[in-house]
Amino acid sequence: MHYNITQWLFFFYFYSFLGWCFESTWVSLKSKKFINRGFMRGPFLPLYGSGATMMLVVSMPFRDNVILTYFAGCVGATALEYVTGIAMETLFQVRYWDYSNRKFNFQGRICMRSTIVWGFFTIMMTNVGHRPVEQLVFSMPPKLLYYITLLLTIYIAADFALSFKAAIDLRNILAKMQRVKEELMRMQKRLDVISAFNNDEKEQKKHERVSRMDDLIESLGQRFNSIKEMIQNAPGAYMDSVRDEIAELRARYYLYMESRRNYKEMLDFYKRDMIRNNPDMVSTAFNDTLDDIKSVVSSEESK
Repeated sequence: MHYNITQWLFFFYFYSFLGWCFESTWVSLKSKKFINRGFMRGPFLPLYGSGATMMLVVSMPFRDNVILTYFAGCVGATALEYVTGIAMETLFQVRYWDYSNRKFNFQGRICMRSTIVWGFFTIMMTNVGHRPVEQLVFSMPPKLLYYITLLLTIYIAADFALSFKAAIDLRNILAKMQRVKEELMRMQKRLDVISAFNNDEKEQKKHERVSRMDDLIESLGQRFNSIKEMIQNAPGAYMDSVRDEIAELRARYYLYMESRRNYKEMLDFYKRDMIRNNPDMVSTAFNDTLDDIKSVVSSEESK
């Protein structure tokens, strides 16, 4: 298989599109609604294009040996999936696919089942599927192939650039919302200490400690209202220094509430679309916060 750069690029785009068709169909059937699967907005999944291109490369020395072709595909595709997973998680702090619930997985990035399937895909593609694609490319006038590939390159490069920026922005929003959540949880602990110091066991039991963002905000709001009522009914219940601290905590609470609203408003259509397109995405660093954002996007869809 001797291809020029234009032909290699066309194969990459073609299999990226084919992978998108397969993945979107599979996930849409499971979700019972259409999902535009993938990192990008357009109908392309570069991981599949890279995998297919890699399969063609690694199988070249073993075209006449099915067993070696199979193992070459297993090793090559699994290595690509693992390296891509690490790179994306390092950059975006989000894992766009997760195999943690499958048997014989490694770090949730790769698993035995996928490795086995990659091997069979390599055999099917190199011995069966790729031949008509190759014939199609060879039958096209070189200039036509060049301009089609050029247009696809411009479109996919622009789409990837926008998707990359949206993913970086989403990572930054997750980090900022995580800091807000941590501050609110510290505030929750401090209110627990204040209640314990004043021997207010009833108030402590009334407001159990929570960690989910929406529940945390609601719980803190109720605590501040309860403390406000107590101060009004019994002005001497808290020392002046404690009352000043409560007032400061309440002011910070409203400040963090406003910050959270601002961060949620920063989730523009592109970032929301990215979350909808990857319902199984997880984050090791910000998983609870990511779940909060997912719930926001999901609630908007149900309206």
